[in-house]
Amino acid sequence: MDRIFNNMAIHPRRPLIGLALGSGSARGWAHIGVLRTLTEAGLKPDIVTGASVGAIVGAAYASGDLDRFEQWVRGLSARAVWSFMDFGLGGGMLKGEKLVAFFRRHFADPAIESLPLRFGAVATALRTGDEVWLREGSVADAVRASFALPGLFTPVWQDDRLLVDGGLVNPVPVSLARALGAEVVIAVDLNADIAGRLLRAEPAPAPRAPWMQSLQNRMSALMPHGAEPPADAPAAEPAPATAPRGLPSVLDVLASSIHVMQVRITRSRMAGDPPEATIAPRLAHLGLLDFHRAAEAIDAGRAAAAEVLPLLRARGLCPPLAPDAA
Repeated sequence: MDRIFNNMAIHPRRPLIGLALGSGSARGWAHIGVLRTLTEAGLKPDIVTGASVGAIVGAAYASGDLDRFEQWVRGLSARAVWSFMDFGLGGGMLKGEKLVAFFRRHFADPAIESLPLRFGAVATALRTGDEVWLREGSVADAVRASFALPGLFTPVWQDDRLLVDGGLVNPVPVSLARALGAEVVIAVDLNADIAGRLLRAEPAPAPRAPWMQSLQNRMSALMPHGAEPPADAPAAEPAPATAPRGLPSVLDVLASSIHVMQVRITRSRMAGDPPEATIAPRLAHLGLLDFHRAAEAIDAGRAAAAEVLPLLRARGLCPPLAPDAA
């Protein structure tokens, strides 16, 4: 890193800037706020990479569709989120076909190699565990593979590989940004605040949105029930007279488990290949499927990016403040 900035002092060429947008489900709308703040400060990345929801927002930005995408995201209601839920029985609860079809109808779906910015998405090969970099072909297909969260969305077949969410292997794809030519990488880590929450006492569970409760009910309906137990089956244990703490839902367990894994992987990957700057929005109050709370996530992204702007200005990555704004 020091070598890069020393070279900048000798050769006043701006380095190629990569922006690595991390995974984080509904918290990923914070990426929109990050992009808005960086753009307003005069910093425009040359390369954008994303994992999972980071691939969705990154593709919208790289395609020049961020304005319309943000307008759509801000208009999402709980009912609208529910309308995209296409339940299936194979490989995941949701097929994801409604969402991808919507994107193809309302947003551009060019080939990745034709985009005005260099773009890449990360996915995971389910059978081998390999990290897969999607750098050519349909933008929508790459994004669909990158956000195939195990258990929630069905995996995707692509080039004879069964692909799932890229956040399983590379939650903040700094390495992909460097492979695409970035000399300086700014990472956006959506799970940094979650790590701190895991160490604190759990708060009282927040009321579940009606659509999320319906999803939970649909999951329960898929489980076998009503069958008579075998004659030799042990009797069920009686419920305790007092239950000091309730058990979380299946969705909550799935989400928390994935976030624990992603926090650990992110720490390991970023320790081995640290970005030149990290933006970490505070998003612990948002849940896995709170896609209808975009305004809160976007505001958190704006605030986190603003905190890092002094560092970016000091390193010459964006213009200094005008004298009357300092």
